[in-house]
Amino acid sequence: MGKGESRVLAQNKKASHEYFIEETVEAGIVLQGTEIKAIRRGKVNIQDAFARVENGEAFVYNMHISQYEQGNRYNHDPLRTRKLLMHQKEINKLGPLADKTGYALIPLKIYIKNGFAKVLVGLGRGKKMYDKRESLKKQTAQREMARAFRDHQKM
Repeated sequence: MGKGESRVLAQNKKASHEYFIEETVEAGIVLQGTEIKAIRRGKVNIQDAFARVENGEAFVYNMHISQYEQGNRYNHDPLRTRKLLMHQKEINKLGPLADKTGYALIPLKIYIKNGFAKVLVGLGRGKKMYDKRESLKKQTAQREMARAFRDHQKM
């Protein structure tokens, strides 16, 4: 892997089903102890994670980073609240938008970029049940079109 390349370690696939993602921002994470070693091994889960802006700072909650197997008694707490590193301008922009009813800040991906762990945070607007069904219909139609096209190419 060369300099500047990134490797996705965890992805929140449920987020695109539950929310319309309107805007995304890349943020760093404040980690401690053995957390980066566990992240590099892919031992991270962001399915139930969400972010909040409090007192001008962004935090991510419910992000599970498993304990590092070779760690000692100073191993980290898997579900602790972690601070996100974002520019103040981005925080001031996303904070009021996320406070609106029906909106949330959701971690979409965790990846390593230039040796640092990064989180792609998205501003999501919650989908209603009929929106989810509509999205599922579109996905199924896209999949079937691609399959038909691929089968037609083989002939």
